[in-house]
Amino acid sequence: MRKLVVALLVLVVLAVVLDRVAVAGVQREIAKQVQASADLDAPPTVQVRGVPFLTQAIGGRYEEIAIDIGDIQREGIRLSDVQATLYGVEAPLMDLIQNATGTKIVAERVSGTVTISEETLNSRAPRGIKIEGGGGNGTVRVSGEVTALGNQVPVTADMKIEVKDGVLRLTPAKVTIAGGFTVPNAERLITFTVPVQGLPLDLKIDEVRSAPGGGLVVDATATDVPLSR
Repeated sequence: MRKLVVALLVLVVLAVVLDRVAVAGVQREIAKQVQASADLDAPPTVQVRGVPFLTQAIGGRYEEIAIDIGDIQREGIRLSDVQATLYGVEAPLMDLIQNATGTKIVAERVSGTVTISEETLNSRAPRGIKIEGGGGNGTVRVSGEVTALGNQVPVTADMKIEVKDGVLRLTPAKVTIAGGFTVPNAERLITFTVPVQGLPLDLKIDEVRSAPGGGLVVDATATDVPLSR
């Protein structure tokens, strides 16, 4: 009886070790494929969720995989804290063992978030205009000065955010001008755009919201995404 218990304990330990070794290998391969397909400077951090891992591996399907890409540059725009979650990832175990680099890994669905910092927004805003935080109702508040009839006029505006073809367009929903001045085309003087294109994993923008610590958070999704190209 004692020998049987010892043997069972050894098998359990071996199963746990094998599980961890296997998950590390799959995470490493997914990181390599995402790095190559998204043209990243460094491999992302990958975590296969759900236990036991071997059950998922044998079936060749992983229900949820978290990917931390970090900060990237796209179209000259710094995108911070890029995070993605892959759902329904098909990656046959034998294919990975026999030809890891040639295995086609596909995610049924991907959801992701991207943070655009206040610093990045300020770099795109018109000269003299700075971000002041969230303005409520999904807007961003800006303040600063615009030139009108040769004078520097203080202004404050709540900017609504529109998305078209991967470009954020911030336009004033309400403009307040100090001193009761009338500034012709004040909206045109304050409007600016931020391109958010070429996101990893074919992500496309669904929604934009104010970030708790300032800036904006972009929510994005994609379907039927190959991790390799």
